[in-house]
Amino acid sequence: FENYVQVKSMKKARDVREQLEGLCERVEIDPTTSLDMKDGNKIRNDDDDDAAATTGESNNFDPILKAITSGFFYNTAKLSKNGDYQTIKQHRTVHIHPSSVLAKTQEELPQPWLVYFELAFTSKEFMRQVAPIKPDWLIEIAPHFYQESD
Repeated sequence: FENYVQVKSMKKARDVREQLEGLCERVEIDPTTSLDMKDGNKIRNDDDDDAAATTGESNNFDPILKAITSGFFYNTAKLSKNGDYQTIKQHRTVHIHPSSVLAKTQEELPQPWLVYFELAFTSKEFMRQVAPIKPDWLIEIAPHFYQESD
């Protein structure tokens, strides 16, 4: 537990990385490249990251968040007027887990729409592993499940 890094979490991260490397190899994508959506889908190499850091450019995570949303489109919540989150289809009140980075920034900059990996039931119903999303992604990804009225 030196530096508060857990071995189990690091092994899980390594396994995910190996899976992603395998998928990239299978579809013949260089794992050191990424898409920079702001530059018209220009392919960037990791060597370009130093230049981006000095110029103040930031990577656009929308493609990654959209991919996560496509896998977990059922697990979405919307910020209600009273400041709580409501799941879209079940209309259950849920909260961001206190260990989440988004919970720490929630009072300053609340995210209107979230996707979550799982719900943890304790004193309240908490969303774990949350990420901000755009509502139009839901209609695009799962038109059989979501409509504009949701």
